[in-house]
Amino acid sequence: VQLQASGGGLVQAGGSLRLSCVASERIFGFNVMNWYRQAPGKARELVATATDGNRTGYADSVKGRFTISRDIPKNTVTLQMNNLKPEDTAVYYCSLSRSFGAWPTYWGQGTQVTVSS
Repeated sequence: VQLQASGGGLVQAGGSLRLSCVASERIFGFNVMNWYRQAPGKARELVATATDGNRTGYADSVKGRFTISRDIPKNTVTLQMNNLKPEDTAVYYCSLSRSFGAWPTYWGQGTQVTVSS
């Protein structure tokens, strides 16, 4: 499966961006799509996750600002990011997992998000 992410860019603090990711196919047993991010010199961290049944989870640092959503028929996941902060600057990766909370098996190529102060 290929995961193609788009929507990154440069935005000022307080602004918004919308990331999208489309999976080339559905794989039986892999029902969770996620967004992770990795800033320079830091470990990759979970930002948001969503199951086929619309169960969602968020990192504490983005709760109330980011919203993850799924379009099951289109095999897509989006991440609406509002009130962006400089500390949100990172490469954002779309990924696919077997279950809620499981480390992803499939990864997209990443899209850069840069928030200026």
